[in-house]
Amino acid sequence: MKTPPSEPADPRAFNSRNIGLGALVVCATIAAYLPSLSGKFIWNDGDYVTAPALRSLGGLARIWTDLGATQQYYPLLHSAFWVQHRLWGDDPLGYHIVTLLLHAGSAVLFALVLRRLLDGRQTRPGDARAGVPVGRHAGAEWIAALLFALHPVHVESVAWITEQKNTLSLALYLGSALAYLKFDGTRLPRLYWWALALFVLSLLCKTVTATLPAALLVVLWWSRGRLSWRRDVLPLLPLFFLGAAAGLFSSWVERTYVGAQGSEFNLPMTARVLVAGRAVWFYAGSLAWPFNLNFIYPRWTVDPSVWWQWLFPVGAVAAAAVLWALRRRARGPLAAFLFFVGSLFPALGIVDLYGARYSWVWDHWQYLPDLGPLALAGIGLDACWQRAPAGLRWLGGWLVAALALLLGALTWSHCAMFSDNQTLYLTTLERNPGSWMAHNNLGLAWSKMPGRLDDAVAQYQEALRLKPDIAETHTNLGSAWSMIPGKLDDAVAQFQEALRLDPKYPDAHFYLANALVQKGRIPEAIEHFEDALRGDPNLAEASNNLGMLLCRTGRNEEGLARIEAAIRIQPDYVQAHYARGAALMQAGRRNEAVAEFERVLQLRPDFPPAVRMLQMIRSPQ
Repeated sequence: MKTPPSEPADPRAFNSRNIGLGALVVCATIAAYLPSLSGKFIWNDGDYVTAPALRSLGGLARIWTDLGATQQYYPLLHSAFWVQHRLWGDDPLGYHIVTLLLHAGSAVLFALVLRRLLDGRQTRPGDARAGVPVGRHAGAEWIAALLFALHPVHVESVAWITEQKNTLSLALYLGSALAYLKFDGTRLPRLYWWALALFVLSLLCKTVTATLPAALLVVLWWSRGRLSWRRDVLPLLPLFFLGAAAGLFSSWVERTYVGAQGSEFNLPMTARVLVAGRAVWFYAGSLAWPFNLNFIYPRWTVDPSVWWQWLFPVGAVAAAAVLWALRRRARGPLAAFLFFVGSLFPALGIVDLYGARYSWVWDHWQYLPDLGPLALAGIGLDACWQRAPAGLRWLGGWLVAALALLLGALTWSHCAMFSDNQTLYLTTLERNPGSWMAHNNLGLAWSKMPGRLDDAVAQYQEALRLKPDIAETHTNLGSAWSMIPGKLDDAVAQFQEALRLDPKYPDAHFYLANALVQKGRIPEAIEHFEDALRGDPNLAEASNNLGMLLCRTGRNEEGLARIEAAIRIQPDYVQAHYARGAALMQAGRRNEAVAEFERVLQLRPDFPPAVRMLQMIRSPQ
């Protein structure tokens, strides 16, 4: 039996120079992102950090088996969040540290992948068309890694805890790529299986990594100048199949569970082509000129009848044609272009993504695609450095250091935007006053601050002026008005308008039910609580409120069941435990009620209703 070839020794693999450069990249990354570590949870972080109903071992199982249990079906990502919640609970610092370390680690892995490609075993000797003379690069991989690590357009992926799906999936993506490139050089089966396993794990964190097999073909063509069906394409077919299956499944989940459907997504293909063409240039511009970055960019109007909008896709096709024509002189620019556009494809508007209802473009959507252009930039800077006159080569290191300092300073500054919700949305509105979503979410932030309810109402009204057909904003405005004396009827009107726009919207049913309780319309309130739970069975407060209402109307057993369901959803829900104690007292189950009120005081020792109930039960008659 023929023994598989062993992997040739790589004398540069663990030398002190590379270890030192890797440590430099990691330290520079941590230094640039230090302000992000003090950031609080923002926007939808609460949908990703493990919900109370999922914090048990049974909840961990649900993460894998229940498609609707988490915001998106990325079970490995949510399992990672589950473990982190076990370690540091609701303290955002731990999540920020993990996300930052994953980003820094991905930068180092990027350097190792690029070094593998630049190594003489991956490039034919003397083939300068790959974009770098073999043996001449003095550190192109580490320059590219530093650019990736410090570029401010990646702040959104690192400072926003939700986007740990980006940093974790990219680390697994690059690990898979490195294993596959080693397999390509040695044909050792174990390396292929490692590559396949890491690829599957990356898909379970974020399905944009499905583009990996196509990216591998691009970089292998760049490296060798040709592709072979047997050597290059055939081994990647299983990865293509898995990536396609994961992409189709994720697209279905986005539509069915996340909400990427409706009039905002009903675009003809011509409009989608216009979005895609303009997005490519937008992302390239953000990479080349990383100033005035924002959380929510204006969602431009797409109109196929406006001739100049066609310049964007036509320009992208023209750029590809020019690079193709120049491929015999240098393959690197075309390879970087193909990697960039191909990796961006899932986010270009051809496939419906929920985030597109707010903006066609997001910084975190270009996190992985940026690897291609930044690899080219690292190689180009290194080549200029090496080809400079001998007396000027010393400037190369200083120029790279100056660029790194500039990018690091921009990253440090941009991190401040993500410190808390109020700062996030105020900064967003300074740069994009027309963002209805930022107005709406700023209203939510202010509604939770003492004395700012009127300011919250003004933000909701401005959001509705910009976009009057959003059920969520009508519901938020109604909720604010329900807390202002004399505005209850106005609140009900807002909830009803929200339900006209979206008859199944759970929050609108929930808040309308609460308002109807205040108006004494109990049977209608019960119906709307039930409608809310049909739309979202995990609304613990709706389940608890419905349970208390049922108990009030004499349906004690049904009410108790609803209250207990609320406790299963949110085990530390103090009001639900108190309501259960009251329901047990009403049912004559005194000892169980005492135990429940004691449980309330364990959760919140200063909860007066439970103290009074226990005093009443224990006082001598």
